Amino acid sequence: MEFLGTSQTASYCGPRKGCSLSVLPPAEQAPTIQECYQPYHLPGYRYLNAWRPSLFYKISTTQTCPDECRASRRPPTILPALRSALFCRYSHHDWDQSSHLQIRGAEAARLWASRLTGDSMHLMQDKEQLTQQMQEGTSRNLGQRLSDIGFWKAELCYELERLMSEYSSLDTIKRRLLCAADEVNAPLQVALECLYQREKRIGIDLVHDNVEKNLIQEVDLLKCCQERMRKLAQRFDLQMQDNRDAQHALERDIEDKSSAQCIDEKCFNLRNTSDCISFFHGMEKVDGMISVPETWAKFSNNNIIHSQNTRANSIRLREEAEHLFENLSDQMWKQYTDTNLAFHARISEEMDMKNRLQTQLAKTLQEIFQAENTITLLERAIMAKECPLKVAQTRLECRSRRPNVELCRDIAQFKLLNEVYTIDDTLQTLRLRLRETQDTLQLLVMTKSRLEHELAIKANTLCIDKEKCLGMRKTFPSTPRLVGYTCPAICSGACATFVPGAGPAPSAGPAPCSGPASCTCPRPCA
Repeated sequence: MEFLGTSQTASYCGPRKGCSLSVLPPAEQAPTIQECYQPYHLPGYRYLNAWRPSLFYKISTTQTCPDECRASRRPPTILPALRSALFCRYSHHDWDQSSHLQIRGAEAARLWASRLTGDSMHLMQDKEQLTQQMQEGTSRNLGQRLSDIGFWKAELCYELERLMSEYSSLDTIKRRLLCAADEVNAPLQVALECLYQREKRIGIDLVHDNVEKNLIQEVDLLKCCQERMRKLAQRFDLQMQDNRDAQHALERDIEDKSSAQCIDEKCFNLRNTSDCISFFHGMEKVDGMISVPETWAKFSNNNIIHSQNTRANSIRLREEAEHLFENLSDQMWKQYTDTNLAFHARISEEMDMKNRLQTQLAKTLQEIFQAENTITLLERAIMAKECPLKVAQTRLECRSRRPNVELCRDIAQFKLLNEVYTIDDTLQTLRLRLRETQDTLQLLVMTKSRLEHELAIKANTLCIDKEKCLGMRKTFPSTPRLVGYTCPAICSGACATFVPGAGPAPSAGPAPCSGPASCTCPRPCA
């Protein structure tokens, strides 16, 4: 009979066994005990049950035990009423060790708590000091930031004043350019008329030659007398627009810096006791910054540099406008002379080419006559080869009717075949040469037609260049009118007539007008 609640692995709870056994019996040989009561244990207690007190191991590892000692060491068979299981019994060493462990654990926990309390106090003091230092540093940074904003704002305002002054100077020069822009209509119309007349050239003579290049350059240059001032005025418009853009950029930057200065001043004046402070949770995670101090300073610096570059461009444009009037007259007279020289050189080339075409036309007519004779001779030669070919083929046909073994491939047969092949090849060669000669004759006829057409073209070109264009290019405005001394709205009477081979009129001053009858100004004289 087994005791309820006892350990099935204890040596004293099972049947008697011999003391010669040095190990415990296997656990599976013990009978199974079914308990109706399942005690409640804390989590992990099931793993603690695997531990056995040292007394159990001392008992189980005994090698030999005398019979007289076995009875004294064996626990009583009747258990006390308060004990529920024998395996929960610990040794004194276990109890002592557990107590010491509890004491050491309590001392360690107390020491840890004391250290944690001291560290917490130091941590609070350090964090308070760090918070104050960071707040003071932030205030200093805000003050430095306000100083930087004030510096760049002053630089931007100074640059804005200089830019607005330059804008006023540009507007004055622009009005001067527009007043002098309408003085070069007459030579421009002459050059354009020459270009229009040269468009009447025919065929290959519509060439982009030196005359046309010089005329185009003259038109461009005359427009630089007329258009270049307008073009320069347009550049002034663009430059003024750039100035306005730079001005708007400066004003916008100044406005942004004023707003930022107000905001930073408000932030600089905030204290822990201010009324307008509040929690804004998550703001530290919102990164809406689009610049760093380097790029911020570089942005304003770039605006100032852009404004300075714009002003420098404006100054260069004004200087260019001042020097433009001095250079226009010499350039136009030089281009006018170059164009006339190109006309004379082109007329000489056209005359020379016309003479050479006439010579080639005469030679082409001679070659046409010789080609026609050659075609006649080739046709006769082809007709002369037809009879020998008929004879050879007739002989071959007759020899093909020889009987039986007489159809021998003898030397005569070889010679007849060779003769037929040779005559046939000769005929093919003569016919090919006849076709080539006929093609050459057609080419010569087409060449003759083209030469005649080219001669007509050259005659038309000579008429346009020599009679029409050069006939118009005999007058040119004087230097005072070219440089814009005379406003188109009010005629000062400065007229001049160009004499071929003469230089530009002296620029000492406008010549007096002889009167309304002989005045050639764009507007009538007063």
